[in-house]
Amino acid sequence: MPTINRYVDIDSVEREAKKDYIDRHSPFIHCSSSAKAGEKFAVTVKMGEEYTHPDDPDHFIQSIRLFNGETLLGEASFTAGTFGGLGQKAHAEVTFCLIPTKKLKLVAQAYCTKHGLWENEPVVVTVS
Repeated sequence: MPTINRYVDIDSVEREAKKDYIDRHSPFIHCSSSAKAGEKFAVTVKMGEEYTHPDDPDHFIQSIRLFNGETLLGEASFTAGTFGGLGQKAHAEVTFCLIPTKKLKLVAQAYCTKHGLWENEPVVVTVS
């Protein structure tokens, strides 16, 4: 089983290089905290909040996956160059559109070809 890296509050980290490393490899879920059952609900997963990730041939975000608990809801795969290529940095981002029926416990995972698998803390969405 691969090692899963997790986000650490970068405000508690002293070295700027460490903040950059943690932030740009961490997936962040952006969505409303509530949804209506049976209606389309958008969930955006973005890599990094403050720092962008390289898009080099040997170092790029290869995939972003979204789970509800242990159930895989969707996955987006990328190839090197998707976000501008060599020397470019970008926030890899994907929006998943779901139709929920009950409470969601969303977790995103992202795979960096150089630094492995990264996961966010669960985001709970109430469904009415």
